[in-house]
Amino acid sequence: MKHIATVQTVVTADAFDREPTAAELDAIELEMPVILAGVDLVDAQIIALDRIPTELDARRIRRARRRALAARVALLNRTAGATLPGGAA
Repeated sequence: MKHIATVQTVVTADAFDREPTAAELDAIELEMPVILAGVDLVDAQIIALDRIPTELDARRIRRARRRALAARVALLNRTAGATLPGGAA
């Protein structure tokens, strides 16, 4: 019985084998306030899961939701001047 195998070796690295590029790291750094605000929102929601939410829990969730929204708006305002690929505006 003959074994069937590829003739050519892999010429490109797997997506999992490479480090993030400088552009990807810059994008992550730019979005970090949004990421952290989202984590705070999820934390506030998790705290309220185990029990009947009190007024303090509701305020904490509202505040976290407002911070997450404000972080998204700030990110959009910062990136609004950037041009999109392909010349689309």
